Amino acid sequence: MKKWLVAAGLGIAMVASAGAQAASSIAVVNMGNLFQQVAQSTGVSKTLENEFKGRAGELQGMENDLQSKMQRLQRDGSTMKASDRSKMEKDVMAQRQAFSEKAQAFEQDRNRRSNEERGKLVTRIQAAVKKVADDKGYDVVLDANTVAYSGNDVKDITADVLKQVK
Repeated sequence: MKKWLVAAGLGIAMVASAGAQAASSIAVVNMGNLFQQVAQSTGVSKTLENEFKGRAGELQGMENDLQSKMQRLQRDGSTMKASDRSKMEKDVMAQRQAFSEKAQAFEQDRNRRSNEERGKLVTRIQAAVKKVADDKGYDVVLDANTVAYSGNDVKDITADVLKQVK
């Protein structure tokens, strides 16, 4: 029984010392902050905006044309001949359907490209986190936004990672 208690005490001491050692090799990084700063510095938003500017302008023109036709139909519909009104209603419905399809395709394409660019940034940031962690000897790097508490001995390497990404 005495040997078992000594072995248990020795085991607890080893775990405690390993835990203290592990705590010194843990760092945190603010991924949200990094992502935002890297996205701004690389101009991803501007790139995507320029890439979709033409299609966005086309959609805006379609929407303006559709609105003016709908206003005209509402304003003049009661004084139009039934055949003209019916033709205009069909035209507005067809144009509304075409606009809806183009707008949906536009949103899907823009979201796909945005996700691609976001993925590239995340990959760059993760590579920079790995490099900084390797260079500074950290075994574990956690996102600072997911950590409930970190003591004074846990190092925040966000600035180092940002320098590495740029």
